Amino acid sequence: MSAPRERAAARWYDAEAGPLVRPYAMTGGRTRPGEVGVPLDLIALVAAVGTGPGPGEDSLLGPEHRALLSLCAAGVQSVAELAADADLPVGVVRVLVGDLLQAGRVQVSRPVPPARLPDERILREVIDGLRAL
Repeated sequence: MSAPRERAAARWYDAEAGPLVRPYAMTGGRTRPGEVGVPLDLIALVAAVGTGPGPGEDSLLGPEHRALLSLCAAGVQSVAELAADADLPVGVVRVLVGDLLQAGRVQVSRPVPPARLPDERILREVIDGLRAL
């Protein structure tokens, strides 16, 4: 390759671009999480389970898996929050969370639907009753 062509090829990448890893490389080419039994949509809540990996388990996890685990260690987060905080596409996060769920490293739950929340009128009556005491 000639010197001008080498310089032109090297110019498309700079330090601010960050690591260039394609999403399919992070997920092993998978586009869907495995059979996890829980829908991993944007509002699914993810929490870390346990204190840490056992001997040899951490080497089985990729850097993206470890990044998601460290984000979950701070507290329960939704799939959308994990994607934003890890700066990864949501589809990639769904696959990686599926891997962590199958490995028993995270727990996934659903938020309480608004229809199951107590009625505001009842809550106001409870607050008023407590204030009256």
